[in-house]
This record gives sequence, C-alpha cells and structure tokens, in this order.
Amino acid sequence: MKKIIIASCLALLMFSCGTSKKTVTKRNKREVVVKSSEKEPEKVVINTPEITPTTPEVYANSTEEYVAIYSDIAQDEMRKYGIPASITLAQGILESASGKGRLSVEANNHFGIKCHDWTGAKIYHDDDASQECFRKYNNSKYSFRDHSLFLTGRSRYSKLFDFEKDDYESWAKGLRAAGYATDRKYPVKLISLIERYQLHRFDAEVLGKQADNNDKHTVVKGDTMYSVSKKYKITVKELQELNGLEDTSLFVGQVLFVKPMPKDY
Repeated sequence: MKKIIIASCLALLMFSCGTSKKTVTKRNKREVVVKSSEKEPEKVVINTPEITPTTPEVYANSTEEYVAIYSDIAQDEMRKYGIPASITLAQGILESASGKGRLSVEANNHFGIKCHDWTGAKIYHDDDASQECFRKYNNSKYSFRDHSLFLTGRSRYSKLFDFEKDDYESWAKGLRAAGYATDRKYPVKLISLIERYQLHRFDAEVLGKQADNNDKHTVVKGDTMYSVSKKYKITVKELQELNGLEDTSLFVGQVLFVKPMPKDY
C-alpha cells in the first residue's frame, strides 16, 4: 500500500513538473508570436530640398575667362595709376598665356617682371637666359600692382603718360619704343588682343564713356550664331572675331558684341 502511495505521489510530482515546463514553453512561444505579429514602424520620409550645384560660368576660351577674372583689377589700376586697363589686360594675356603659363600659375607673376632689386620670394625660369630670376607673389593682384609701379616708377616710361588714356595704339607702340619688350611685333600683338577681345571697353567705362547697349546682344534660348549675325547684319566670322570665339557655340545669357567700336572711342 505504501508503495502505491509513493508511486502516486511521484507520478503527481512528475505531472506537475511537466505541466510547468509546458506552460513556460507555451508562454515563450506566445511571446515570439506576439513579437512577430507586431507591425514594423512606417518609414518616415523627410522631404529635403534638392541641392543643385551652382553652374560655373562658361567661357569660349581661356582668354575670355582671364578677362572676366582680371578686368576689375585692371580698371582699379587704371584709376589709381593712369595706365589703360586695355593695355594692362593685353600685356597680362600675352605674357602669362592667359593665366596658364608657369610664372602665373606657380608665382602669380602675370607680367614676367624679373627680380632686379626685388627682396621678396623668387622663382627661377628660363627666359632670355637659362634660369633667370623672377618675382613671386602671394596673390595675382600684387602682380598687377607691381606692374603699375614698374611703369610709373621708371623714367623711361614717363612719355607713355602723355598719351590719352584711351589711346591704346600709342601706348602699345610706346611700350616697345621705351624698351619694355624686345619683340618687334609686341605692339601689333597687344593691339590685336585689345581689338579682338574689345578690351578698350574697360577704358571707356573708367573714363565714363560707357558703350551703348545697342552694341551688345544677350543670348536667349533659340539664338544661334547665324541668327544673331543676320539680326545685326554682320557675318558669322565677324561676330566670332568681335567676341574672340573659336567656334559657333553659344549659351543663354552670354553677352555678344555686335558692332565694332570706333578707333577714336
């Protein structure tokens, strides 16, 4: 009898333990099911404004870009020292290869001014002789200022300042006569650049002789080189030469010169 009672107790105990384990297992399963049935949180979409990079200015060539960058500085030098902005720009274009030459890139020297009595930073470059000493500037604007001081501070250039400020032809020839350059074609090269890129317009602005807006055309959608040339009764080739363009591509907002300035403007 005792054995039967003991066996019954053990069976009851085992049943009780088995029930407990089973309950726990069910609870665990229930927890898993509940978790899996939970809805994923909805994705929050934040509408941020699309950032469009600023479109860089488009230039027909490196010379046009050079004029756009340095014309203001050249005009400031003209106001302070009386040197035509057209001459300064033409010399800078010619002597720095439109800002792409080694001296301008590595030394911010746009006018090929050599060291002479210079006590600042220097760079050595092959010119008339091997490894000649040239001035080096921290910023291009100092090169333009040194150019002004170079011309105004040397007596051999004093006759230049007797010419009218918008007489770029006399200035170009006078520089060669004063010994600024050894190249016999130096004046012709300067004059050609001034007329090709309409650099004398910057002299006119400083002197209060702003060109008439009828001399300019702003490109709008649908314009072509041919349509603009027909509108102003000039040839495509003349239009290209007036604006220093090497091809016929145009962009909206581009300003074109459509009528040559008189030489005595």
